[in-house]
Amino acid sequence: MAPSPLASSILSFLTLSTVFLSSTHAAPHRRQAQTPTAPNFLAIYTVPLSNGTTSLSPPPTGTVLKALTLGRGTQNYTCANAEATTLPVSIGAVATLFDATPLLPFLPPLEGQVVLDLLPTYLLSFPYEALQNSSLPIKGQHFFTSAIVPVFDLLDTDVGMLVGNKTGDIAAPQGSTAGPHGVGSGAVDWLALSGESGSAGLSQGYRVFTAGGKPPKTCEGQAATIEVPYAAQYWFYG
Repeated sequence: MAPSPLASSILSFLTLSTVFLSSTHAAPHRRQAQTPTAPNFLAIYTVPLSNGTTSLSPPPTGTVLKALTLGRGTQNYTCANAEATTLPVSIGAVATLFDATPLLPFLPPLEGQVVLDLLPTYLLSFPYEALQNSSLPIKGQHFFTSAIVPVFDLLDTDVGMLVGNKTGDIAAPQGSTAGPHGVGSGAVDWLALSGESGSAGLSQGYRVFTAGGKPPKTCEGQAATIEVPYAAQYWFYG
């Protein structure tokens, strides 16, 4: 009997896991050039926009997909005190953006997106140090300025930089991974971001298929700063 589409996707996912995490000798803070075959494979993929009930706006007409990355890092929050009546306040995020394009040649043509959508959950539960030392190339870095403006720096890999302005925000789909190994406060929202002053080569970005990242409901018993692990797909257009 032929395997079901779901079983086939899971098998492909496990194969990919072996491929991109097989190297244990890569430099921990490497930056790598663009994958030569990336444009051909990127052309068949389009950013997922719907969480099942509502959707983000599509990329602007005339733009093309420049990079598909898997972000892994922390969403960061502060607490003015440790009282139950105080809510955590977001101060941004930091994340490493791993290049997903080397994985694309290994994906089944009709199931590639299904497998990609599983990866943020997997990355969130995998040791971060192992990811840094894996064979999955680093495409760039995500951070926030002191003015709490999101920045996606992919300049070292000749893609560009997106200084983002949030233009769309929808809840992660019901059943999204709440945190590492499924334990956490929930998955952060999906976002659409337009490029603002300071951007170079990129004009639109998306955060989708998020896993983890939401803070505790209150600051009760929490430290002054809270770092919540998260992972997500990041799509960049220009």
